[in-house]
Amino acid sequence: MISANDLRAGITFEIDNELCVVISYQHVKPGKGSPFVRVKFKNLNTDNIIEKTFRPEEKFKKAFLERKSMQYLYKEGDNFVFMDLQTYEQFYLPSEDAGDAANYLKENLEISVVFFKNKPVSVELPTFVELAVVETEPGVRGDTATSAMKPVVLETGYKLNVPLFINIGDVLRIDTRTGEYLERVNK
Repeated sequence: MISANDLRAGITFEIDNELCVVISYQHVKPGKGSPFVRVKFKNLNTDNIIEKTFRPEEKFKKAFLERKSMQYLYKEGDNFVFMDLQTYEQFYLPSEDAGDAANYLKENLEISVVFFKNKPVSVELPTFVELAVVETEPGVRGDTATSAMKPVVLETGYKLNVPLFINIGDVLRIDTRTGEYLERVNK
């Protein structure tokens, strides 16, 4: 058990049988009245962001998450197929459970899958991925000084804006935290 007073950003806990992760917290000691803890947390089952206040002595069940190293194999229908790197066991993750990670999943990419009570709850990607451009307008040679951008489609189907000099076949380094183009990779 964990008290509301011990909640900190990143801690996972259960409330009403729902898995939640603390986004921010604030311990408040008003001049009059008793202290309280204001907590902003994300329900990992519904993705809702909730803000609540608790008495410092309120208790919650601490949630223990298990992280497993996995390799993304392929997409089958509306599911992503992963393989556990320890047991070589395969499992399916529905597209809607993958969230934004679906934009960056390239075959053979090694990731961590977070499990809660043997059920996958999220996918943790590497900070950067390298993906090839499969669709865009032709690049303009020598146009590297301006900040003009154009849309591209990457091999995973992800669309983003990049500088004008990027061409089909170029491999780009993408920040998975922001979804932004970082640089062209020389292969």
